[in-house]
Amino acid sequence: MKTEDTRPAIFVINGSASERSANQKLINNFAGQMKEYFDVDIFNSLKTLPHFDPELSIENTPKVILDFRASIEKADAVLICTPEYVFSIPSGLKNAIEWCVSTTVFSNKPTGLITASASGRKGHEELQLIMKTIMAEFTAETTLLISGVKGKLNENGEITDKKTKEDFEAFINSFKAMVEK
Repeated sequence: MKTEDTRPAIFVINGSASERSANQKLINNFAGQMKEYFDVDIFNSLKTLPHFDPELSIENTPKVILDFRASIEKADAVLICTPEYVFSIPSGLKNAIEWCVSTTVFSNKPTGLITASASGRKGHEELQLIMKTIMAEFTAETTLLISGVKGKLNENGEITDKKTKEDFEAFINSFKAMVEK
């Protein structure tokens, strides 16, 4: 949580199940550009979360879930960067969000949403609907769809497509402004 002498804390959730994904490269790009403005904590461990169990959502909740929720709650903002799998968000990301539905950790939380995939359109729509349902705070300017992402990044995660680079910069500026307001 931000104090007068600290930078805002950003909790980044990587929705990809792949360790060397385009989404991880975009997250690294974001973290590199924002290191002087934000303290960025990247969560790459969706695979470690147990399957959602509504009976454990409020009582006897697994510690790993309590820790995950606490990371969201103490952050000044959240960034979710995810691919689309079979016209939807990945099951690991959906599972993580389901563990948060019975809480208010996302309520009015400034949130950035990036969907980077081959197409991504349906997954991006679904992610926005889910996050709106759990009352995360985001705008059209703090969401970004990058279709054909693999052809728009180099091995180092640098964006090589001019329009995508401009769109990513506009997203970052909008996200930064939302967090700082």
